[in-house]
Amino acid sequence: MKVPTCLLSLAVIAHLVHATIWQNDQARTTDYPVTVIDPSQYELQTYAPNATELSYKGRWDSKFISCAPGLKFGFTGEYVVITFGPYTTNATLIGYRIDGQDWQFTNVTANATHLLVSPSTAGINITTPITPSTFELRVTNWAYGIQIASVSVSKGERIVRIPNFDRTIEVIGDSLSAGQYATLEGLASYAYGLGAGLGNTEYTITAYPGICLFDKRCYGNLRGMFYQWYYASDVSGRAIEIYGDNPELWDFSKQPAADIVVINLGTNDANSANNVTTSGYVSQYTKLIEGVHTVYPNAQIILLSLWEGFGAVGNTYEQANAFVPEIYGIYEYFNSKEYLDQPVLYDHATNSTYISEHPTKPFVSYFNTTGLMQHNDIGPQYHPTDVGHVKVASHLIQYIKIKFGWILYATGPEVQHDTLYWNDMANY
Repeated sequence: MKVPTCLLSLAVIAHLVHATIWQNDQARTTDYPVTVIDPSQYELQTYAPNATELSYKGRWDSKFISCAPGLKFGFTGEYVVITFGPYTTNATLIGYRIDGQDWQFTNVTANATHLLVSPSTAGINITTPITPSTFELRVTNWAYGIQIASVSVSKGERIVRIPNFDRTIEVIGDSLSAGQYATLEGLASYAYGLGAGLGNTEYTITAYPGICLFDKRCYGNLRGMFYQWYYASDVSGRAIEIYGDNPELWDFSKQPAADIVVINLGTNDANSANNVTTSGYVSQYTKLIEGVHTVYPNAQIILLSLWEGFGAVGNTYEQANAFVPEIYGIYEYFNSKEYLDQPVLYDHATNSTYISEHPTKPFVSYFNTTGLMQHNDIGPQYHPTDVGHVKVASHLIQYIKIKFGWILYATGPEVQHDTLYWNDMANY
């Protein structure tokens, strides 16, 4: 669960060893198109990164630098061009699409301009066009990031702000939520599958590989999520190079308040190499929940039980677990009469607790992940396969639908890319 330095998809690895991955009777494509252009050769209408028409998803700092969230806006015309600033990690793989089309991919470069939509883009010249079209961008790799320098469309055309959806979900986690070692990482994780799979939902994934919940150094991360959740940047080496010892506090008012917060933290804390005590874990988990509740007082918070992979036992496999009674005990505490009658809230700004003036209704739920995955749903690096992520996301979607009455709106546009596996060859 260390922070990746250069994560390669299974398809790329296969390419490097001159093998071929067959999918739908075709070789899997990983040589994504080169989209760099010379903008002087085009007539463009250019917008600064602070244009109000641009809707930034997830956490971006004041210089429009991000680790791996996204960008969304409407546009008229047939071109979308984005220039990436100097703080963009070279060769960062981004996914992008218009309207209900499938994700497209390209590797972007610092201080370069990329043509992402043109008249040849699928869906741009349909008979009954959607006006304006919607452009969406997501970064796949959670160790890399981009900086938006400008957004351009055809001369005489315009960009349009797309209103936010009426409901918002946030996932707080580590590499398991970030999608580390999944084929498309951030766009293959259960957290992304949950947010996108619900449909008509704003989603934020605050998750970093290797991070502990407890505020200490873990696998190269200088701080834990107990601290880091309040900041705009992540805990990667890239962030340290940019911000040094002065990261920007995250302004929670920049995004809609979360209606549901999913927390999946503790896998790295449970590793003996990181020396996190059980009492320390429980204490800071409790205060993190109180902090989240202070920022999002109307949010429902779902605590996920941890999955620790599978080990061979005799002639079968068994799932390992960690912090099982501790996480369930935290859930019980927040639903106890003791807490609800006199709720203690945590104020990060003053690093203190205070007593709320009014009793609160239960807002913490427990989601047991045991049994959702089997041993072949966990890859060699102890992280879910693409199928494993789909299983967790699917069960969470149904849990949220049943418990909170959320309607499922995802009825067409692609969610998980490159997971359309099928076989129509009868003789094999």
